[in-house]
Amino acid sequence: MKTYGQFCPLAQATQLLCERWTLIIVRELMAGSTRFSELQRGTPLLSPTLLSTRLKQLVNAGVVVMHEARPNPTYHLTPAGQALRPIIEHLGIWGHHWAGSRLNDGDLDAGLLMWDMRRSVDAQVFPQRRVVVQFEYPDAPAGARDWWLVSESGEIDLCLHDNGYEVDILIRCSLRTMTEIWTCRRPFSDAVRSRDIDVKGDSKLAGRLQDWLRTSALSGLGAQSESRSADEATH
Repeated sequence: MKTYGQFCPLAQATQLLCERWTLIIVRELMAGSTRFSELQRGTPLLSPTLLSTRLKQLVNAGVVVMHEARPNPTYHLTPAGQALRPIIEHLGIWGHHWAGSRLNDGDLDAGLLMWDMRRSVDAQVFPQRRVVVQFEYPDAPAGARDWWLVSESGEIDLCLHDNGYEVDILIRCSLRTMTEIWTCRRPFSDAVRSRDIDVKGDSKLAGRLQDWLRTSALSGLGAQSESRSADEATH
């Protein structure tokens, strides 16, 4: 790891945390990922070798602790790592307000979107029986166009292949539309009214979709911050 050669605390912090992918890995750990495979799901463009290197750096710095477990070890934030939470949240708020006004095609990733959705949805909104929500993204790459979120007994499962369960709700829209909804760039109801998203199936369950799809955590914080700023500007 290259250093700035400075004793300044900011330099000491940034030479560790501003290595490429480091803060994204911390974000994934904060979101609940603990295993190497889970971290890979949240960082699909990061090679396993570089992920391993970054984790070792974070462990050596006392930001992450590795617990030996069979068949695979788990990774957890230390108190030093948890202390990064407000920094990550404020960077997310800043990014939502200043850096995320336009999504490029290269920023759209169905797998990452659905993985983030799978760990963020509120399963308690739906009944304890199995509820299956199918997503269709006609513009996504082949092999990433159809997804199934399965809620059962308070647990959420994500499937890329049809498991044969009866579908309760079918959501069809472009990958960009769902990404804009998930990152709080566009209200779900607005996309429905403009017919950019098509929802079919059980009307009662569909009526609770907005409660179930709670949007990305960091994007939600950014949207709340913008709303507070707008309120303050009008008073």
